[in-house]
Amino acid sequence: MNLLDWLEPWEFSPTVVIAVLVAAVLFARGVRKAKVSIARQLSFWFGLIALYVALHTRLDYFFEHEFFMHRAQHLVLHHLGPFFIALSYPGAALRAGIPFRWRQRFVRPALQTRAVRATLDVVMHPVVAVVLFVGLIYFWLLSPIHFVAMLDWRLYRVMNWSMVIDGLLFWWLVLDSRPAPPARLSPGRRVLVVIAAIPPQIVLGAFIFFSPRELYPVYSICGRAFTWLSPMRDQQIGGLLLWIPGSMMSVIGALLALRHWMRLSARSLRSERVAPSPVAETALNSHPIAASQR
Repeated sequence: MNLLDWLEPWEFSPTVVIAVLVAAVLFARGVRKAKVSIARQLSFWFGLIALYVALHTRLDYFFEHEFFMHRAQHLVLHHLGPFFIALSYPGAALRAGIPFRWRQRFVRPALQTRAVRATLDVVMHPVVAVVLFVGLIYFWLLSPIHFVAMLDWRLYRVMNWSMVIDGLLFWWLVLDSRPAPPARLSPGRRVLVVIAAIPPQIVLGAFIFFSPRELYPVYSICGRAFTWLSPMRDQQIGGLLLWIPGSMMSVIGALLALRHWMRLSARSLRSERVAPSPVAETALNSHPIAASQR
């Protein structure tokens, strides 16, 4: 089996194809108009390709038949792919990729509706963002819910897409490099938000790893892709993937958010030093020599 065979979808999904194509076309068009560095372009394409591979290739068979492969899939969908897309700061390029008439007629009015603005205000609230980011991991790993999700293809796709969308919202909020406003959160709060998401992931990963019983028997019932791997070993590897790589991604996000905080603080200090204070400016204007020179 060659590489092209691996890229064939295990189960074709028009939603994935359309979503990836639209994002790719808009970004490719927008790069011509907006100033996007090579590093940012590579970051976006890496994140988008990672999402496509995790959603729409033959690997999906293994994601459905091994717990640790499923955890690797969600590590890409919830952490890696959205992280690199948000790291590329693609907002300006995506907007530039939309035809101007469409932006004026459809996009801007839609974003300014009360329902959309209220929804974004809720999901982008720092407390809600952390609860959603961690809560979705816990929710889909509840044994009864996970059992049904892995058997019902519709719920399986809802699960995967919920991880992608929430990952994009969370990392977009945390990795925003702008000051607030226009960013929704101040730099310090971004650091706190991503740090708050680390302990619950460690706790859940450790619980799965040290559990003395099989928590997810659906993989044994449906048949495992790797027969040489015992159910408990499979579960332990899955717990480690959530425990270590998942938490490390959050640590890296916290470091990047801290870097933005320090950069913005340094910029603010420089601007304060350059700009004269109102008292000094008043004294300067009232000085007779300065007044005569003007």
